Amino acid sequence: MKLFKIMVLMCAIGGSTANYAALTVVGDLGGEATDSYFDAVNAQPGETTPPESLAPPSASAQVSVASALPVHTPELTPGAVEGKKLTLPGMPPIFIIGDDDLSRQWLIQRGTDLKRLHATGFVVNVADKDRLKGLQALLPDNNMAPVSGSDLARRLQLTHYPLIITEKGLAQ
Repeated sequence: MKLFKIMVLMCAIGGSTANYAALTVVGDLGGEATDSYFDAVNAQPGETTPPESLAPPSASAQVSVASALPVHTPELTPGAVEGKKLTLPGMPPIFIIGDDDLSRQWLIQRGTDLKRLHATGFVVNVADKDRLKGLQALLPDNNMAPVSGSDLARRLQLTHYPLIITEKGLAQ
């Protein structure tokens, strides 16, 4: 459920209330309300409202990782990322990687920072469970899941990864 809530929050980054009207519920697995997770996105300038503590999903709400594979995000490829300042108070740190040598090297180099931040990983290009497990083994203390990065790429005008997104910006 934590990853689902982060993904919903990321979809809302686009900004205005008009963007929320375009969201379509494709599934409701129950659980707790997500209203508090939008507080950080809807906060007024200078106002910070961190999200509540994220509880692990119940056994009935868990979705199989294998059902999300393969994942391919044509908008995102490995490459150099130019840093960008963002103002997303309360945004939990996430990192975006793929199943490629650049992402693997980046995980090894940035692993200590990613662990310290308790960043969640979105793997936007990966073929199967074994390849995903190989990436997860490089940073076993952090959550990583296969996620399409298409919407995120469009909203943040991203073309390359690996990168990290925090409440203050994005960087490689």
